[in-house]
Amino acid sequence: PYAFPMNFYYDEVSGKIYFHAAKTGHKMDAIRRNDKVSFCVHDAGYRNLGEWALNIKSVIVFGRIRVLEDRETVIEKVRQFALKYYPTPESVEDEIRKDGHAVQCLELTIEHMTGKLVNES
Repeated sequence: PYAFPMNFYYDEVSGKIYFHAAKTGHKMDAIRRNDKVSFCVHDAGYRNLGEWALNIKSVIVFGRIRVLEDRETVIEKVRQFALKYYPTPESVEDEIRKDGHAVQCLELTIEHMTGKLVNES
């Protein structure tokens, strides 16, 4: 087992989750040895009016991850991914032009997903 924080992009059309990564390193070595993964995410939470307790929604996904090999697909998924985090589409295209050749894209196929809402009172 190996856990690490990662930014992600959820593609609602395909139902898959995408990540970007370096092409080498411990994370990639672990994925190449075993493609079974889990992924956990939670929101920032909210408070109901007049209550002190925080309500937090979370999701845990179990599935298989693979390295995308087709460069055209990689660039398109990275573009969609980057639009979530970069301030403008122009900055996304600048980054792709500059470093697109070096980016690795990972695709998580969901096999099982569970989630819950927790009230911390």
